[in-house]
Amino acid sequence: MAEGLIKSHGRLTPYEQWMVDEEIPIVEGHGIEDVRELPRESWKRVGGRGTFIHLQGMEGYTGMYVAEIPPGKALEPEKHLYEEMICILQGRGSTEVWWEGEKSQQFEWEKGSVFSPPLNSWHKLYNGTNEPALFLALTNAPLMIDVIHNLKFVFGCDHRFKDRYDGRDGFFKVGPREKGRGGLGIHWRTNFIPDAWGANVDAREAKGAGVSITSFGMAGNALGGHMAEWPVGRYHKAHYHGGGAVLFILRSEGYTLMWPREWGLHPYQDGYGDRVVKVPWREGSVCSPPTGWFHQHFNTGSIQAKQLALRWGSTDRVVGFHSVLTRHEKDYGGYVSVKEGGTMIEYEDEDPQIRRDYEAAVRRNGIACSMPAINSR
Repeated sequence: MAEGLIKSHGRLTPYEQWMVDEEIPIVEGHGIEDVRELPRESWKRVGGRGTFIHLQGMEGYTGMYVAEIPPGKALEPEKHLYEEMICILQGRGSTEVWWEGEKSQQFEWEKGSVFSPPLNSWHKLYNGTNEPALFLALTNAPLMIDVIHNLKFVFGCDHRFKDRYDGRDGFFKVGPREKGRGGLGIHWRTNFIPDAWGANVDAREAKGAGVSITSFGMAGNALGGHMAEWPVGRYHKAHYHGGGAVLFILRSEGYTLMWPREWGLHPYQDGYGDRVVKVPWREGSVCSPPTGWFHQHFNTGSIQAKQLALRWGSTDRVVGFHSVLTRHEKDYGGYVSVKEGGTMIEYEDEDPQIRRDYEAAVRRNGIACSMPAINSR
């Protein structure tokens, strides 16, 4: 399992060595077509079955895995000095959270629920059905393990981060939506999302025609996220940012294009077309754009597309290495045109081949392209 990891930079990082030592599969690439279909093997420490996902765009900033909770059983309790965002892929159950020697609290979840066990708190996941429960988790374990490189400390530190979690009742109830800072639209200040598939998303057309985006932050984390929706026959504007973000597809089918910003705004015109990375997706797919790579999402399905993005940075916790490429005096750079110092390509400035290929793709699926007209093609 370590062969691909070693090829990437000649030797294993402490985090990569830990993945190997956990003795479950490690899957690599730019994207995975359906994380629910990955082979999962017995994960002794956790008490279930699992697979690590190690995408190129995660770059040691974030880690990811899929875990299965056996029918009617629970995973082993654990705590750790890294943040973790969990999205339930199938099943129903509950999670118990506590500080040692203090009262615990428990909340229920089902498919689509998103939550985060507070940093270094004890937590235990229970499967409440007679079928396997499955979840996807994004962590910042690579940074913590690589810097500390002492697993006993990472998994055995006794410090209680009471500024993040004070044990109060109702901590995991759904929170309010409010205006985000710095022009970032609507921010959902909540420690629990009941159903990401069905959650309302707020209009944010600066990112694309008909696009809606709602960001969220949980448990005082530096890891945050957002949900995005966009209509049939439409696609996002391309943009870039720092590494570590993971995009999980909740609905529809389509593809994502990715290319290094050094290739410019017109990779096809400038001779890089055969090297542009195209990642097809459908419900259950994940992909991760590398640092400084333009990426652009295209809905070719017959229903509205929806994705869940798990990443560094939230309204409350700005992380420099992720935002350094997108800092802008007026707004988050990912919403600002490259012509104005941001990192987003407006439709009129994109490579014309991108629109032509999309029109052909939706036509093959019997769908009309409903993109706004571009004055200069």
